[in-house]
Amino acid sequence: MTVTQHSDNEQKRRPRLPNLGRAEYMTLGVVLLISGLLLAFLKIADAVVEGETLTFDNAVLLMFRVQGHPEQLLGPLWLQEMGRDITSLGSFAVLGLIVVGLVGYLLMVSERGTALLILVSVLGGTAISTVLKMGFDRPRPDINTTARVFTASFPSGHSMLSAVTFLTIGALLARMTTERRLKVYFLCFAIFLTGIVGISRLYLGVHYPTDVLAGWCAGAAWALLCTTVADWLQRRRQTEPLPR
Repeated sequence: MTVTQHSDNEQKRRPRLPNLGRAEYMTLGVVLLISGLLLAFLKIADAVVEGETLTFDNAVLLMFRVQGHPEQLLGPLWLQEMGRDITSLGSFAVLGLIVVGLVGYLLMVSERGTALLILVSVLGGTAISTVLKMGFDRPRPDINTTARVFTASFPSGHSMLSAVTFLTIGALLARMTTERRLKVYFLCFAIFLTGIVGISRLYLGVHYPTDVLAGWCAGAAWALLCTTVADWLQRRRQTEPLPR
């Protein structure tokens, strides 16, 4: 047997790797990102349950307080009022109004699938946040604050629901345009809104930083999962053969 024939036989026996397209690679990347976010959430949750984050949590909260007077927020009164205004962006009432208005518009333009995606994403995220809060039942920070709270501390509901809502809407807006800079703008602005809501919870002293980080991780993972499943279903419908 010649060297050439031996090489040809080796190539025939060697298993061929699947030829993945761009969509498959993007889906794989999103799955890895979701897995990373969930792993980060579990790591934070484990550290919180073990009490390993308390020193870090309290140190970060005190950064937003007057030294020697933890009951007083840093900054002028207008900044404190701004903090309360910003934190309301992640409230159930404000997010609910945004979702109702957007879903109503989508139904009026016959985008029922997109409206359903937003409802599943936001209502599912709300349910997950509630279950997690009840399961961990972490007490709130022991700092005087002007904001009223009614639920447990971990994870931050404002951070999680703002991530779910704003990131889902940002992803949908990015999908509606073909211009790259607009896609980047929509996604970056969604991340910005999610970020300032979480930071406002720290500033007001109603959440520990680990609450906010866990809320971001869980919310982003759920939003990515919902939008990825929606994209997969849409591509599947487009590639299915028409009935004869």
